[in-house]
Amino acid sequence: MEDRLINVLLVEDDEVDVMNVKRAFKRNNITNPLYTAANGLEALALLRRENPAVPAVPPTRRLILLDLNMPKMGGLEFLQELRSDLVLRNIPVVVLTTSNEDRDRIEAYNLNVAGYILKPVTFINFVEVMATLNKY
Repeated sequence: MEDRLINVLLVEDDEVDVMNVKRAFKRNNITNPLYTAANGLEALALLRRENPAVPAVPPTRRLILLDLNMPKMGGLEFLQELRSDLVLRNIPVVVLTTSNEDRDRIEAYNLNVAGYILKPVTFINFVEVMATLNKY
């Protein structure tokens, strides 16, 4: 069973959303390891194993849940950097954002995201979204 676990990196600057994802994982009995980064720069550092003091995301079986609107390095900028990195470029990314802008959606799909999900307003909706992601 361990070999079927996906290492999930949540790139999200809003602590409430991070907490909601963790709670939704628990509610859906999702036992995949969950790593968090508050922006694109932190996420790249975790993926590239740049800081030995911080647990890095294992190099196999990875999935990124990505917010778009973040400080320092936003989601689209992170995606551009990720896709240009020969080692990291094939990691599947699902955008989980409040941005319903067509240009953001188009840009994300042009950068080969696996999905684009609008953040739900209620926790119950968040649980449903996480259950759907777990099936994916």
